[in-house]
Amino acid sequence: MSRRIYYVYILTNRWKTVLYIGVTNNLRRRMSEHITHKNNGFTKRYNVTYLIYYETFHSIREAIKREKRLKEWKRKWKEELINKHNPTWKNLYHG
Repeated sequence: MSRRIYYVYILTNRWKTVLYIGVTNNLRRRMSEHITHKNNGFTKRYNVTYLIYYETFHSIREAIKREKRLKEWKRKWKEELINKHNPTWKNLYHG
């Protein structure tokens, strides 16, 4: 029996002025939706398409718990987390 993987991810825009935190069970599909602006909302409005951080989980409950926790963090804390793993904030998504 294979275990499903869930992702908590952080996106930004070209200018790194906004951060978006989300959760999904298919990061490739979800990134495609963000890049093509499939859904109206925050990521479309602010052109948030750069994947700069993600974590994996085997439990959807744990992933959602982490997403909610990160959304409560101050921006400075989020930046420190990103910088620890991706100091240049390079786009980690390559299609």
